[in-house]
Formats: sequence, C-alpha cells, structure tokens
Amino acid sequence: MTAADLAKVINRARVILLDFDGPVCSIFSQHPASTVAHELRRLLVDQAVTLPPEILAERDPLAVLRFTATVGRPTVVRLVDKALTHQEVTAARTAEPTTYGREVVVAAHQTGRRVAVVSNNSADSVHAYLHARRLIGYVHPVIGRPEAAPERMKPDPSPVLDAVRELRADPAECVLVGDSVSDIEAAHAAGVAAIGYANKPGKRERFAAADAVIDSMAELVAAFAVDEL
Repeated sequence: MTAADLAKVINRARVILLDFDGPVCSIFSQHPASTVAHELRRLLVDQAVTLPPEILAERDPLAVLRFTATVGRPTVVRLVDKALTHQEVTAARTAEPTTYGREVVVAAHQTGRRVAVVSNNSADSVHAYLHARRLIGYVHPVIGRPEAAPERMKPDPSPVLDAVRELRADPAECVLVGDSVSDIEAAHAAGVAAIGYANKPGKRERFAAADAVIDSMAELVAAFAVDEL
C-alpha cells in the first residue's frame, strides 16, 4: 500500500473515527494491562468461575472480559466490566499520548472533519483522557464498549455503526483508524473504510485487508495538509 492509497481514503473522508488505545494513546503504559488482567481473574475466581489455561495466562484484560460472556452469568459480566472500567479510568490518568495522536485530532478538526472515538475501552476512560489532555472539545461522540456486553465489542460492527448513526453520517464518508485486525473487520462490516496503524513490527502484514496502512500518525497529519492544498 502506498501514499496514494492513503490520499484516496483521506480525500473522501469527512468523518475520522479513531480507535483509542493505539492511535490516541497507550492507555496501559504506566498501569500494566497484565496487572489489570490479573485483578479481573481474581474477581472471577472469587465468583467461583473456573478459568481455562488460556485465560490463566492471558495478559489482555479485554480478552478476560470477553471470556466472561461465555460463562452464562450476566451478573458476573457486569461485575467484571465495572471493575475493568475502574482500572481503565485509573490507567487513563497516566496514559502515554501517541506521537502525533493529538495533532491528528486537531488537524482533522481544522480541515472541517468531524472526529469521534470508537473503542473497546470504556467511554469513561476515553473521556477521562480527553479531558486531561484538553481534547474533549474536538471529539464527539465517544463510543466505548457496550456495557456488560463484551460480545458486541469490535470486531462486531455495532460500536462503529453507533458512531455513524450519532453523527448522522454516510458510512462512505467515514474512515476508522485502528491498530488491530478487529478494527479493520469492524469498519468494513459497517461499510466504513479502514486505515491500519502498524505501530508494532509485523502488523503491516496483518493489515492486508485495510484500505491504507500507516506506520506513524504523522502520515495522517501530512495527508490532511495535502488534501487542503
């Protein structure tokens, strides 16, 4: 994929949907995800939930939350979701901003585009970060994970569709920027273009289905500037 692919996507995009953890910041940079996953496992054990080996070794708290949807106990799902939200809000206070993440939000706004966040993290944690970084005025809406419904997180298209509906936008004029395959899948299932943010080695190869791939958020800032010329 080339700069021309990126330019083509940006030229028709009037709405920029950003995944949160990755394109905007690293939410667990100072509050490790593995520690959060461990705390969620302890909560599940306290609720007499038997944990399979893969969950005992899981370092991603969102994966632990997804597992709770298979237990068949809605009360436990709500309990774990609430605990994870609390941990995410705490983590958001020390989250490391993604290089050029802020500039992307501001540049998109300055070029007349609308910016929203569509995340598998809680909306509360996204709002906490945006308020702390004085970005809240640039971003609307914030669509976090569906409460106590981990099965509806991306790659399910529901959060993306929720953002498109709230913005009263045409999916064809939207693009989702995300750093995971689930972002690409959710975007395409919603009829939205997808830009893969390859922020780690090996990711570019996994984003073959994306409409464009970037290695740095600076590429988006430059694409907005070229589009305004």
